[in-house]
Amino acid sequence: MLEPTEGEEFTAIGVPDFDSARGVFSLGRFTARVPGAVVGVDQLPLTVFRRSALASGLLTVEQILEAEKAVRAGSNAAGVQAGVDDEQLAAKLVEQGLINRWQAEQLKVGRAKFNLGPYQVIDSIGQGGMGQVFRAEHRLMGRIVAIKVLPRHRSTPDAIASFTREIRAQAKFDHQNLVRAFDAGHDGNVYFLVTEYVPGADLRKLVRARGKLSMQDAATIISQAAHGLAHAHRGGMVHRDVKPGNLLVTPDGQTKVSDLGLASFLDAEDPDDPRAGRIVGTADYLSPEHITSPGKLSSASDIYSLGCTLYYAVTGKVPFPGGTHRDKARRHCEDIPLNPRRFNLDLTDGFVDVIASMMEKDPQKRLSSCEEVIRRLAPWARDSVHGDISRSPGSAQLRAPAPSLSDTEPGLFDDLPLGGTDESPSQISQPTDPVAHAGQETVPDFRDSGGFLSEEPQYSWPVVAAVVVPLLLGAAVLVGSIALKALQ
Repeated sequence: MLEPTEGEEFTAIGVPDFDSARGVFSLGRFTARVPGAVVGVDQLPLTVFRRSALASGLLTVEQILEAEKAVRAGSNAAGVQAGVDDEQLAAKLVEQGLINRWQAEQLKVGRAKFNLGPYQVIDSIGQGGMGQVFRAEHRLMGRIVAIKVLPRHRSTPDAIASFTREIRAQAKFDHQNLVRAFDAGHDGNVYFLVTEYVPGADLRKLVRARGKLSMQDAATIISQAAHGLAHAHRGGMVHRDVKPGNLLVTPDGQTKVSDLGLASFLDAEDPDDPRAGRIVGTADYLSPEHITSPGKLSSASDIYSLGCTLYYAVTGKVPFPGGTHRDKARRHCEDIPLNPRRFNLDLTDGFVDVIASMMEKDPQKRLSSCEEVIRRLAPWARDSVHGDISRSPGSAQLRAPAPSLSDTEPGLFDDLPLGGTDESPSQISQPTDPVAHAGQETVPDFRDSGGFLSEEPQYSWPVVAAVVVPLLLGAAVLVGSIALKALQ
């Protein structure tokens, strides 16, 4: 990061430029302008955290000085007299509730932009198919929302075109089982989509935290997702990226389908769409026709992916574990997954039949519509998921190492937030944790009548002969040797 020179000025990004509300003061070797009147600024040492905190508009000089005073008071009480470093200051400000832990981490590495138009970013939710997702608040209305942001370094013409398609796709639909779009726009060259904020956790996190679900809970989640997808299908749209990570379960047990970033419309493939004719989606949940004919998808493709998601919900495993993305794609086209009862003995034959019908390789043999999925799952589905399941599981937030400071001021929307992942929209939009080693893959020739692999494969005669004959010969030699010794 470049050191500021004497007389350099910076302003709080995204804060209205009301001259009457600004003060000018000296920070070390340079002059800065920040919101609000300023007192005692000469007491404030210049550090990355302090500079970013002031530039962001999240904190005032008075608040920082008061926090420093509190830290020193605690140190003096312990008989220690020392300066207040950024870690101590950040911890005290979080303790006082002036900023949260995520904001503190951003400020410590020099990120100072927390505003997009009328919205103030509060926290990072994760990474969607087309960009970063943040929790934010409308500053005037006080409404908490989710904001998907296309980072500046990805703002190529093709990426902007794809992001614009997502905005229009999501704005077209209004259904209780689809995440609703509220607003969209751009702040400079940062494009963003504002949607409803859905508290809770996605299905993937629920399964990872709580283990495989019961038939009733899984059927309820998948049935509600099917209601949302049916609405989209009636509007002529295919989601193309149905997976556990895109099914959000609220604390009151309702399911909403999210992330329409890869969606396309059934009427015709847009020739200007850079994704046209390309395989986009998540390898563990791709339908065979999505792999072989990505430009000719129908609603049946979403049903297959929803079937794979149901398989995961009741087993805790993807249908084809292990191997590369290419291996998974081949197996979706050619192989039969293990019977889910191998991993969950509570599953009934009728429930397994529903999964198999949703995961038929041939779209013509698959369940014909999401309405049919809802009807077939009706014996197990309830109005909402059981309360213990729908409550968001607690989990430690993973933190990536702090990025090194470059020669320019890093921006919150220039790169990924701490703990984020960097994946291009056209690739796998959500990695799937390995649930089995490649050596545990199944052989596709041993099938049962239920549409899944038998739990105990029945080996062919050549295989049996190759194993048994040498054993018999060895036994014969051993018996002969014993008999010879007896005669001697």
